[in-house]
Amino acid sequence: MNQITPQPGIMDIALYQGGQSHVDGVAEVIKLSSNENPFGPGPKAIEAVLESAATLHRYPSTDHASLRSAIAERHGLDADRIICGVGSDEVLQFVAQAYAGPGDEVIYTEHGFSMYPIIARMVGATPVMVPERDRRVDVDNILAAVTGQTRIVFVTNPGNPTSTMISADELGRLAQGLPTDCLMVLDGAYAEFVDGFDGGAGLVDQFSNVIMTRTFSKVYGLGGMRVGWGYAAKEIIDVLNRVRQPFNLSLTALSAAEAAVRDEEYLRFCQSENARLRVWLSDELAKIGVASDASCTNFILARFENRTEAEACDEYLKTQGLIVRRVAGYNLPNALRITVGDENACRRVVAAITTFKRGVV
Repeated sequence: MNQITPQPGIMDIALYQGGQSHVDGVAEVIKLSSNENPFGPGPKAIEAVLESAATLHRYPSTDHASLRSAIAERHGLDADRIICGVGSDEVLQFVAQAYAGPGDEVIYTEHGFSMYPIIARMVGATPVMVPERDRRVDVDNILAAVTGQTRIVFVTNPGNPTSTMISADELGRLAQGLPTDCLMVLDGAYAEFVDGFDGGAGLVDQFSNVIMTRTFSKVYGLGGMRVGWGYAAKEIIDVLNRVRQPFNLSLTALSAAEAAVRDEEYLRFCQSENARLRVWLSDELAKIGVASDASCTNFILARFENRTEAEACDEYLKTQGLIVRRVAGYNLPNALRITVGDENACRRVVAAITTFKRGVV
C-alpha cells in the first residue's frame, strides 16, 4: 500500500510556539509575552471595525488599493510597489514561495525571528543560521555564509528578541555585498518604535533585490486582525501577487488597518508612552542587577546570571500573574523577553523581579 507523505522539509518544521496567555490557578494575568500594544487598537480603528459589520456579506477588494494608498501616503512610498498580507509573516512566506526551493539556501541570524527557518523548510529550502555578535546582526558573518545556492537573506531590524538594531550604513554594506540574484529581506515589524527610521525603504529604492516588510500587529495594536505589508521593486511585487490569494485579507481587517495608519495622533501617543516606559523599565531592572541592551522595540531582553536563574524568575513572575517570554529557543537561555506594558504593568514587573532577586520568595 502506498503511503501518503508530505513534501521534503515539512516534517522538519518545529511547530511555532506563541506567547503564553494564561497561568493555571491565576485568575487575572498581565500578558507581556507577545509584544502586543498594551493600549490596544486606536479609537478610529475600533470605529472602522464596527462600521464594517454592516457590509460583511460583501467580498473584500482583491487589490487592497485603499489600504495600499493609505500606507503610501503615510510613508511617502509608491502604492504600486506595496503588497498586503495576513500579517507580515504571509508576505515573508510569499517571498520564499516565489524565490526559493529544494537545493536553495536561506540565511537567517542566530537570534532572528523563529519563523525564518520554518518558512525556508516550507518550500524545501535549507535554512542556514549565521552567528550574531553581542546580540546584534553581524554583516561580515552573513556575507561569509553566502554561497552560490543562497537565494534569500532574512534580517530583522530592529531585532526580535534582541531589541537591538544595526545602522543604515551596515544595512547598505550588506545589500551592496550580496549577489544580485539573492534577495535581502528587511523585516521591520518594530520599525515604528525607532525615531526617524524608514525601515529600509531607502534601500529598497536603491537596490532592486531588497524587500522591506512591516506589520500592523505591534504599534498599531491590530495583532488580532493579522495585517502586514511589503515594499519592493515593482517586478518583485508582481511576482508575489501571483502567489497571493485574491481574498487573503478580510474587509474588516482592511478597514481597521486603513483607519489605524491614518490615525497619526494615536500612533504618536503609543510611540511616546513606549519610549518613556521602556527606558524606565530597563533602568529600574539595571539597578537590581538585571541588564538589558538599549531597546529599539516595544520590549526589553532582560539578562540573568544563567539559565537556571532566568527560568526561576519566570516561574515566580507567573505566580504574580505576570507572563513574559523565555527565549532559550532563540539561543538566549539566560534571558527573558518582557513586553513594555502600561505603567502599572511595568511597575508590577519591577516590583516582582526585585522581590525575586532579593531572595525573599
